Amino acid sequence: MQLARGTVGGRGCALFPLLSILVVQGARIVLSLEISADAHVRGYVGEKIKLKCTFKSSSDVTDKLTIDWTYRPPSSSRTESIFHYQSFQYPTTAGTFRDRISWAGNVYKGDASISISNPTLKDNGTFSCAVKNPPDVYHNIPLTELTVTERGFGTMLSSVALLSILVFVPSAVVVILLLVRMGRKATGVQKRSRSGYKKSSIEVSDDTDQEDSNDCMTRLCVRCAECLDSDYEEEAY
Repeated sequence: MQLARGTVGGRGCALFPLLSILVVQGARIVLSLEISADAHVRGYVGEKIKLKCTFKSSSDVTDKLTIDWTYRPPSSSRTESIFHYQSFQYPTTAGTFRDRISWAGNVYKGDASISISNPTLKDNGTFSCAVKNPPDVYHNIPLTELTVTERGFGTMLSSVALLSILVFVPSAVVVILLLVRMGRKATGVQKRSRSGYKKSSIEVSDDTDQEDSNDCMTRLCVRCAECLDSDYEEEAY
C-alpha cells in the first residue's frame, strides 16, 4: 500500500511541471499581440506615402513598448532598419530613407504607422512592422509590399476632368438658365406686341406731353402768320 501511495505521489509530482508548462504556454497565447498591416500599398513619385500598421495588445501601453520598421529591397535578403520607437521617435539617419521617414501613428490608439516623403522608384520593396509591449511580446510580423510608380497621362486626365466638373459645369448651368430666362422674356414681349397691350401711365403721359408740345408749336406758327398779315395790310394803306 505504501508503495502504491508512493507511486501515485510520484506520478503527481511528474505531472505538475507539465501542467505548469501548459499554463505558461496558455499565458503566452493570451498575451500574444495581434498586428495588422496593408499587404500591398501603391504610391506615386514625389507624393507622400503612408504605411499603415495597427496592433492590439492585452496589456496597457507603457514606456517599454517598442516599434521597429524594416525595409528589404526587391530580390534581396538584406534588411535595413528605417524606424525605431520607444517613448520617442527615432527615424533612420542613414541609408536610402534618410530624413524621409516620419511618425504617423499613435501608440495609445494602437497605431504604429509611418510615412515616406518624396518617394522614388528606388523605394519599391518589402516593409515589415514589429511591435512589442512587454510582457506581451509574441506576435506575427506582417509584410507590406510597396510599389511606387509615375503618374500616367490617364491619371492626370482624370484630375483635369474632375476639375472641369467642379468648375465649368456649374458655370455652364448658370449660363443656360440665364439664356432660357432671356428667351422666355423675349417671347413674352413678342406676344404682347402682337396682341396689343395697354400702355402704362408713364408711356401715356409721355405721349400726351408730346402732343401738347406739337399743338403749342402749331398755334405759335399760326399766330406769327396772322401778325405778318396784319403788318402787310397796314403798309398797304
